[in-house]
Amino acid sequence: MQSFLRTKGQSPRRYAALGAATAGVLLLAACAGGGAPAPSGSNGPEEGASDDTLYVGTVLPQTGNLAYLGPPEFAAVNLAQQELEAAGYEYTIEVNHQDSGDTQTDIATQSTSTLISAGADVIIGAASSGVSFTFIDQVIDAGVVQISPANTSPDFTDYEDDGYYWRTAPSDVLQGRVLGNLMVANGAASVGFITLNDPYGTGLQENATMAIEAAGGTVTHSELYNPGDTNLATQVAAVVADQPDAIGILAFAETAQIVPELVTAGFDSAGMYFVDGNLSNTYNFPEGTLDGAMGTLPGNPADETFRERLLEVDPELEDYSYAPESYDAVVLAALAAVQGGSPDSDTIRDNMEAVSKEGTKCTAVAECLELLAAGEDIDYDGVSGPITFDENGDPTEAYIGIYQYGADNQYTFVNAEFGSLNE
Repeated sequence: MQSFLRTKGQSPRRYAALGAATAGVLLLAACAGGGAPAPSGSNGPEEGASDDTLYVGTVLPQTGNLAYLGPPEFAAVNLAQQELEAAGYEYTIEVNHQDSGDTQTDIATQSTSTLISAGADVIIGAASSGVSFTFIDQVIDAGVVQISPANTSPDFTDYEDDGYYWRTAPSDVLQGRVLGNLMVANGAASVGFITLNDPYGTGLQENATMAIEAAGGTVTHSELYNPGDTNLATQVAAVVADQPDAIGILAFAETAQIVPELVTAGFDSAGMYFVDGNLSNTYNFPEGTLDGAMGTLPGNPADETFRERLLEVDPELEDYSYAPESYDAVVLAALAAVQGGSPDSDTIRDNMEAVSKEGTKCTAVAECLELLAAGEDIDYDGVSGPITFDENGDPTEAYIGIYQYGADNQYTFVNAEFGSLNE
């Protein structure tokens, strides 16, 4: 499908002076267990909201098979709001958190309708590529900017979105490349896959397979499962039967069923490879179950300082996956509004690419706002990485973190691979 171009030359060049700090209104219910906020409803402004308010909605997982990703994403959105306000952001910021559920529910479309009716200028979400595909057309038709912090399906790159869809996570063209090369570099001559049958899973498997074969390895077997499947013994048995050196588990919460089946089949945990959809520290497995398993996660790891800032927002956080990307999504939208002189959706859309490239580099919110107030063109480099957008709304370069589990079933950072999506 032909993509709509968002070229920098078409972006307005109006620079608003910074005003006095304005207290934002946070439309959040009290945090529930695990740090996920309860839905805040449609308490935001009605359609046609004030032109001095940046209204941010989220469609992120409070329930469903990616619910563990919700708490760090919500915390990061709230942190971005707080730090923008503390830096004297000139517009009032309102935030309305809504649940995305998963592809087995219709929660995301309902949440999106709520936010559109309430007058959202930008929607952060979804985490799941499959879920985003259920409501992306709603957002485009309404003329609202959507920024996903975690969608990695390559299918979004050429989606006809009229410039309204963006993502701060890189396409799985890059994660697949790193995953496949990692397996072969670790000595795996043969690889099997257990893969979620949706755009995320199949796209990731395709790119990992290309990297494995290019590096001289072989994919012996791949088994698909459908969202909602609860008994995956047949798929596990089929993959293990070919005795691969490594197995890529391209799954979400179903990993909690897949891993015990692999253990029962006698497969060594050191040959298990996880990805962003299931790299978690929350599994309730016996000690040592995941010892030696490895995984990949797009983006720079949340450094200690950023984690400390997130923990001030939600002290119960256990995972930090896609928190940097969620923070950067809000900050980029906010900076685009300042550069364009208005917090409305079209202004944000038309300035997103411009604030991500070819200007004076800045990393801290206050620093970026000061440069904009001085009439400078900026190049925001965020906590997740450089985030240089291309005309499709994709990051053109990014880090892919590599992690390894210990005997305590907790993963730790090993190193990060930096790569370009244009290679």
